[in-house]
Amino acid sequence: MRRYWIEKKDLFQNQVNFTGDVFHHIFDVCRQEVGSKFEVLTEDSKAYFVEVTQVTKKSATAQVLEEREIPKLKEPRLHIALSISRFPVMDAVMEKAVELGVSSIQPFFSEFSFLRKGEKLSDNKFERWEKIVKSATQQSGRGDLMKINEPMTFDNLSSLINREAGAAGLFAYEGPSTLSIKNYVQSLRSPNSQAIRDIWIIVGSEGGFSHQEVQKLQDLGLHPVTLGPQVLRVETACMALVSVLKYDFDLMC
Repeated sequence: MRRYWIEKKDLFQNQVNFTGDVFHHIFDVCRQEVGSKFEVLTEDSKAYFVEVTQVTKKSATAQVLEEREIPKLKEPRLHIALSISRFPVMDAVMEKAVELGVSSIQPFFSEFSFLRKGEKLSDNKFERWEKIVKSATQQSGRGDLMKINEPMTFDNLSSLINREAGAAGLFAYEGPSTLSIKNYVQSLRSPNSQAIRDIWIIVGSEGGFSHQEVQKLQDLGLHPVTLGPQVLRVETACMALVSVLKYDFDLMC
C-alpha cells in the first residue's frame, strides 16, 4: 500500500487537504486520482487510510476511512553519531537508519571527516536529508521522523553521550580491540547492569578515528568494538551495528 507523510495541520474533521510539494508528489508524480485509496502518516504516530474525493490543478481532498495507531519505537532507543563522510555515504546512512528504526543521527566533525571543523553544511544538504528521511518513513511505515541534529565538533560529543543514567555507547574501531560486539551486548544485558534506555553508536568517516580521538572516546567510558577482521565501509558499519543491537535487544518486533 502507498503511504505518504503529511503535516498534522493538513488533517481536519476527517478530511485531508493536499497542497504544495505534497500535492505535487502524490498527484503529479505518483498519479493518484479521485477514488484512489492510500495511507497518510502524521507525527503523532497515527496512520489514516483515506480515499481521494476531489482533485484540482493545485490541491486535492481525501476522506478518512480508517485510523490506526503506529507502534512507537521500543527502548533502548538507538542513536548514531557519525563523522561527516562523503555525501552519498551520508545519504545512504540516513535512509537505512530510518528503515531500521534509529531515533536520531548526530553528524560531527573529526580529524578525518569529509568536511573540516568550521566548514558549513549548506541548507540544501539538510533539506535533502529531510526529504530522504520523509521518503524512507513513508516506505517503512514509521510513525515518527528520525531527528537529524545540527553538526557539532568532536570535542562536544562528550556533552551528548553517556551523560545520563540509562545511556550507553560504543564506537566502531578498525584497530586492535579485544571487545566484540557480542561481548559488549552481553555486558549491557548482564543482571547487574542498569536498564538501558539509549545506546549511542559512534562511527568515524572513511578515514576512521585518529589515535588521539580513540583515546578521548575511551576516556569518556566508551568502548572500541570490533566487527571482525574485515574493515567495513562507513555505511556497512552503521547498519551492522544497528542490526546487531536491534536483534539482541529484541527490537525487531
